[in-house]
Amino acid sequence: MSTAVNDVHEHEHEHPEGFWGVLGRWLFTTNHKDIGTLYLWLSFIMFFVGGAMALVIRAELFQPGARIVSPEFFNQMTTLHGLIMVFGVVMPAMVGLANWQIPMMIGAPDMALPRLNNWSFWILPFAFSLLMSTFFMSGPAPDFGWTFYAPLSTTYGPKSTDFMIFSIHLMGLSSIMGAINVIATIFNMRAPGMTLMKMPIFVWSWLVTAFLLLGVMPVLAGAVTMMLADRHFGTSFFNAAGGGDPILFQHVFWFFGHPEVYILIMPAFGVISEVVSTFSRKKIFGYRFMIYAIVAIALLSFIVWAHHMFTAGIPLVTELFFMYATMLVAVPTGVKVFNWVATIFKGSISFEAPMLFAIAFLFLFTMGGFSGLMLSIVPADYQYQDTYFVVAHFHYVLIPGSIFAIMAAIYYWLPKWTGHMYNETMAKWHFWLTVISINITFFPMHFLGLAGMPRRIPDYALQFTDFNRIATIGAFIFGFSQLLFLINVVRTVRGHGPRVGAKVWEGAHGLEWTLPSPPPYHSFTVPPEIKN
Repeated sequence: MSTAVNDVHEHEHEHPEGFWGVLGRWLFTTNHKDIGTLYLWLSFIMFFVGGAMALVIRAELFQPGARIVSPEFFNQMTTLHGLIMVFGVVMPAMVGLANWQIPMMIGAPDMALPRLNNWSFWILPFAFSLLMSTFFMSGPAPDFGWTFYAPLSTTYGPKSTDFMIFSIHLMGLSSIMGAINVIATIFNMRAPGMTLMKMPIFVWSWLVTAFLLLGVMPVLAGAVTMMLADRHFGTSFFNAAGGGDPILFQHVFWFFGHPEVYILIMPAFGVISEVVSTFSRKKIFGYRFMIYAIVAIALLSFIVWAHHMFTAGIPLVTELFFMYATMLVAVPTGVKVFNWVATIFKGSISFEAPMLFAIAFLFLFTMGGFSGLMLSIVPADYQYQDTYFVVAHFHYVLIPGSIFAIMAAIYYWLPKWTGHMYNETMAKWHFWLTVISINITFFPMHFLGLAGMPRRIPDYALQFTDFNRIATIGAFIFGFSQLLFLINVVRTVRGHGPRVGAKVWEGAHGLEWTLPSPPPYHSFTVPPEIKN
């Protein structure tokens, strides 16, 4: 058996030559590695598209009274930026990592449903093309915020809203098919002897995420279908004049929306567990409790949705229930943070790029969690609601949480995927520029929010100028530093780095793989026996 990591790339079929052959290979591929690669590249492209929108937002907010773009276009940017970052960047990247790693981690030759796998990817480029096409229509693009609250989106939304609705339906269909595939693969295709409690934590995190997706994506589909009916078929689900209730939309949306937050972060927990274990040269501390914590977070995520609605006029007893339920989520999350720190403690640590991103994740995600606890307190939330404090909170959770974990995963597994080591110096430059600029961008927003600056506005009072300027400078540094990441990944994929052996980190840096991470170094035709 060859030890070259390029064995990872040997597919069941010969790669065809010529443009049409290559196009056909990528269009019709059922190979989990190819499909994982497609997901990751789509995510990378949408990362720069959504990031460009964020830079338009920040450029407009550099100083009060600026008119770089119109207020209408500013609102379109805030709407599309949110939708693209959630549905177009984090989710496809996590599904890409799942496609690449899950079969190899459980000793399966491929995903259980390879044709469904192909279909679930190729729906997405059409979904995002539909979403982006709204910019080129005669009326405005969707301009009511990424949460598209009724009645603003139903009664007053532009005609392009219908294209957004169909786009969301396609994204949901893709997610549901991907989740079915993950569940079928994990339950039916594990190597002999690999019980559920021997699986790597990344696989566990994705199993739980897949059940969350199956639970909540149909709810989002229901919400946008009711929107479509209100807009065109004379119904009044969300129209008070016809006997409906706009608050119903918020309940339905956030019943999807809060578990969705955990869908974005749960696979990140798995990635961080793998990375921290490898670079501390220790087994993960409290393996079973890490899994119990993942399951507990997933279950609790279904009973906390109305903490997004404390100012919507819901009864006080309901607010108290959702406040305490939200605080309860901090317990299993704290268990995970404690176990990661305990894994690092007294480990033989080395600080390559994946580990740096994992450590930054621990600090900054925890900080975002604390501001989330502040937001869960009902009387305090009345002050924070719809201010930049909320923007600071969820960006501290999602960028150091999800995006940093994706970056850690790519640096961690890219040598295994390509057979070449990335440029470590460039990766460390990318890390430091990213982690410093993130804090320059979003830390001042806490103060802006506490001082009362409302979010989603293109202009603001004079006293908010200094912090907004700092945030804008940080955003542009963050945006352009991602070009280093792109260059490093492309160079590695093209084979410019030094070649690595099968046990990448062991060969390059003297690290050992430790159970329960990471994967065997190729997909098995004949699965091995898994021993303790």
